[in-house]
Amino acid sequence: MVVANVPLILTTSLRQSLRLPMSANFAAYLIERLDISEAQAAEAVSCLKTKHFKKGDILLSPGSLKSEIYFIDSGLLRYYSVDEKGKEHIIQFAPENWMLSDRDTTIFHQPSTFFIDAIEDTEALILKTDFFPAIQHIVPDILNLNISMLHNSIRFMQKRINMLLSASAEERYLDFIKLYPNLTLRVPQWMIASYLGITPESLSRVRKDLAKKHFR
Repeated sequence: MVVANVPLILTTSLRQSLRLPMSANFAAYLIERLDISEAQAAEAVSCLKTKHFKKGDILLSPGSLKSEIYFIDSGLLRYYSVDEKGKEHIIQFAPENWMLSDRDTTIFHQPSTFFIDAIEDTEALILKTDFFPAIQHIVPDILNLNISMLHNSIRFMQKRINMLLSASAEERYLDFIKLYPNLTLRVPQWMIASYLGITPESLSRVRKDLAKKHFR
């Protein structure tokens, strides 16, 4: 599941009404997307818990049935698979104010075939799969938001597949920078290369070529 970054503008009263800074961030996201009151947002997130993950922690692994949705307050997660030869294939990164989940477990209730781990120390809000219907009496439009997020996720994956099939390495890298403008200095080059479906050496050449174009 992919959710684009949104501006988080929090009033003092909203911060004071919420027990956790992380909950305040997600509440601000709900206010931004649904135009609801601070009181509604505060009540909606009051039952949610936050969790700290250290760099390298594995949140999900193949075979797991853990059905959690992560809203990232700080830090960075990644979603990836490992093939029979031990090679990693990164599907998605999830920085601050993004959501991340595994569709196998959260929607189809089947064992996962993917990994989720923390690239940096991360604070994440944990949403269970019943969260959205459970708060519908507080936030009537929440199910429409959930559907919108699912459609956005599908659109993201469609574009991702098309880029991998038809775009050049340079085009893929420029698209990566547009989607994740703050990650180029936070993520190792080999991980970016894995996400782009190219070798680290090819990524290095792309960066050098772009640098030459930029300084002409």
